[in-house]
Amino acid sequence: MDTMEIMPEVTADKTNTDFLPINGTDYLELFVGNALQTAHYFQNAFGFQPLAMAGLETGLTDRESYVVVQDKIRLVLTSPLHGGTSIGAHLDRHGDGVQAIALWVDDATSAYQETMKRGAQSFLEPVTTQDDAGTVVKSGIRTYGDTVHLFIERKNYSGVFLPGFVAWKPLHVPTVTGLKYIDHIVGNVGWNEMNKWVKFYENVMGFTTLVSFDDNDISTDYTALMSKVMSNGNGRIKFPINEPAKGKRKSQVEEYLDFYGGPGVQHIAVATDHIVETVRTLRDRGVEFLQVPASYYEDLSARVGEIDEEMANLRELGILVDRDDEGYLLQIFTKPIMPRPTLFFEIIQRKGARSFGKGNFKALFEAIEREQMLRGTL
Repeated sequence: MDTMEIMPEVTADKTNTDFLPINGTDYLELFVGNALQTAHYFQNAFGFQPLAMAGLETGLTDRESYVVVQDKIRLVLTSPLHGGTSIGAHLDRHGDGVQAIALWVDDATSAYQETMKRGAQSFLEPVTTQDDAGTVVKSGIRTYGDTVHLFIERKNYSGVFLPGFVAWKPLHVPTVTGLKYIDHIVGNVGWNEMNKWVKFYENVMGFTTLVSFDDNDISTDYTALMSKVMSNGNGRIKFPINEPAKGKRKSQVEEYLDFYGGPGVQHIAVATDHIVETVRTLRDRGVEFLQVPASYYEDLSARVGEIDEEMANLRELGILVDRDDEGYLLQIFTKPIMPRPTLFFEIIQRKGARSFGKGNFKALFEAIEREQMLRGTL
């Protein structure tokens, strides 16, 4: 299956990017307490479709994985089958969350070698797996916290997902909700660690800084954070990196770090072509979203100019709007979807804009603070 995200290209210095060409996001693997139940959640709430599974039935003895897909987004949901496993240790420390960001490349061996010689720490040396549908080459490097990047080479493979997986065909298959591809993946890192990981992505992976935000851009009366957005050469991979900044109270990044037990993936932004319809469907299926005050919409037209969407629909659903020099975007954020207040999703529709909703930061973070107050963690 073609997993290439159709995104505007970002101009970058090719001398920094040619050594690691990336076609797109191949999949995200989440370690979760109950893979089957989590798969059902993503199907029934978000409209993902069942694709593949691996476990005792396929010869695995330590884990069970279910793969769900919607358009170009693939999630692998993995749980341990007994105690004393590395997956269990990961769950004990972090709770449910993203362990691996898998990147689709043409040459996983070259990707590994090029990043290693630039200072990466090895997670998985290149390994070839095969079945009747062909071969896949995988390799991997470590990033912030216990998160890893896998390089997936599947040009010689025609199977359902990866060798060792079989098709998963449950009788109950809910309809899709209009999610298309991964727009960006946000990582939270510790105090004064943002620039360290910016340098990692620049030097090890050839990324460039697309945009930066400091605590003057991202702050409220109580909390603040800083962020830099890293992008690969063709713009298909975007990794904003957040770190806490000094505020009067505990910021959302600090809360995340406390409950996740260190750095990790904070949220996954997924794109849609019809955000009003998608969000209404998700809400009707039980997905809960952060809500901004009604006052946010009072001067919205003056701030963002003419847009195609009906303001009444945006107000009803709590969808935010922001404009840059190239167009506008619409976005909304779910509440945390796991037991700990860590991982959440962003739904985004871009209408020309390449930015990340800077004009919405204050309203968004005040909405997050209201949730933190309810949890008693602000």
